[in-house]
Amino acid sequence: MLAVKVITVSDGVVAGTRQDRSGAALADRLSAMGYHIQDRLVVEDGVDSVVRALRGAVEGFAGLVVTTGGTGFGPRDLTPEGTRIVVERLAPGLAEQMRAASPLGGLSRGIAGTVGRCLVVNVPGSPRGAVESIDAIAGVLEHALELLTGADTEHPASSR
Repeated sequence: MLAVKVITVSDGVVAGTRQDRSGAALADRLSAMGYHIQDRLVVEDGVDSVVRALRGAVEGFAGLVVTTGGTGFGPRDLTPEGTRIVVERLAPGLAEQMRAASPLGGLSRGIAGTVGRCLVVNVPGSPRGAVESIDAIAGVLEHALELLTGADTEHPASSR
């Protein structure tokens, strides 16, 4: 079973003035897809907090790390900037697929990339946007993670 860590990036959730609805929605959706939720974290907005959380999440871990929140145009929406510091290789195709899945996707600045044996993806902070984004890449997630974690895998059959 492939493992996932979900990191919610939100000043409001950290302060207790908002519920972590997007983190909960992601955990529910990923569990329903057969993934094991290994950890859920909540951190404040900002580059440094995202860098610290991601570095901690990927250390000694092989699997998927999903951040939710901080991908928009707000002044504290700096999740992609923090993620860019941590990832070693960008995976722009995944970010493009996620943006294309929603009419509001063009407002997301989220990125995707790899670090070590982890795939890191940024999704929006709304429950609907977060789940739509994961659903958009669901068809390739397992294969990507198998490649990263060194599992024996064959390329999935093309539907063309």
